[in-house]
Amino acid sequence: MTHQLFLGEPSSVAAATVGSPLILEGDEGRHAAAVVRIRPGERCFVADGAGRRVLIEATEVDRAWVRGTVLEVVDEPEPSPRLVLVQALAKGDRDEQAIEAATELGVDEIVPWQAERSVVVWRGERASKSLAKWASVVTRASKQSRRARVPVTSPAVGLAPLVARVGQSALTLVLHEDATEPLASVDLPESGDVLVVVGPEGGITDREVDALTVAGARAVRLGSSILRASSAGPAALAVLSARTRWR
Repeated sequence: MTHQLFLGEPSSVAAATVGSPLILEGDEGRHAAAVVRIRPGERCFVADGAGRRVLIEATEVDRAWVRGTVLEVVDEPEPSPRLVLVQALAKGDRDEQAIEAATELGVDEIVPWQAERSVVVWRGERASKSLAKWASVVTRASKQSRRARVPVTSPAVGLAPLVARVGQSALTLVLHEDATEPLASVDLPESGDVLVVVGPEGGITDREVDALTVAGARAVRLGSSILRASSAGPAALAVLSARTRWR
């Protein structure tokens, strides 16, 4: 069974070398000691969230921390191209389901999108709380899937900032049920950002599609069936990961 992964203090993980001691403390240390109940002699991963993962063997355990000896240090390069999910806000927890699965499937950045047909609206204090919740979902999913690199959770955007982002990306793919070009046949760049844009339950409006395609985006389809807002993005990311990373 794969060892559990915890997020450590970045500076401590950065200084880790084989044979050196490392202390996991704070919330993650308490979770490892009191909830997971790591014991001396057991092993676990500690990551900095930015690509470095170390394997430690616990030597001492307190209620609030775990001290261990570093057995292995791995630095994972940033994937190229970067996969970015632009997920429209959706009702219930469908958007959170989408970003959780996307994280497990290797997404590098998540951008909340206030689409025209989004029932949910992020404003004021709700926006900051909702963004923090998304970041928490992404962090938990990263640890569950043993990712050393936690995806970036960017601030929510409206159509205008999204159009600007399209112009800066290497490729932007808009999932649309009326598109004729299959996602699986699109030529992918070797570097840069590949954006996958997913609309809300009511779909992307014609105005949004026009604005995005004029900026350089391409409308694509996954298949003949219509997927929910919670599954379309992860399905697209699985296709892209299979073509760029799972080889």
